[in-house]
Amino acid sequence: MPIWLCADSSVRQSEFQRAVADEFGEAFGSAVTRDLVLGELDDRTSEQAIEAGVPPRTVWMALCRECDVPVSRRHGVGLRESR
Repeated sequence: MPIWLCADSSVRQSEFQRAVADEFGEAFGSAVTRDLVLGELDDRTSEQAIEAGVPPRTVWMALCRECDVPVSRRHGVGLRESR
C-alpha cells in the first residue's frame, strides 16, 4: 500500500514539496502553497499550516481536495523512485 494511503503514515516536508511541484509545477505550486487559503486548515495557507505544526500529509490531502486533484494522483506522489 502506498505510504500516502496509510492514515498513520508520516510524510516529510520534502515529500510534500515534491508532490506539490509534481502536481502543480514549481512556480504555480509555490504560489498555491503560499497564497491559497484552505478553510479545512482553519483558514490558513499550506505554508502557514505546516509552520503551525499540521502534518504535511494532512495539508497535502486538504490541498488536493480544494484543488480537485484526482484521487489517482493524491497517493504515493512525492516519493523518490527506488534505485
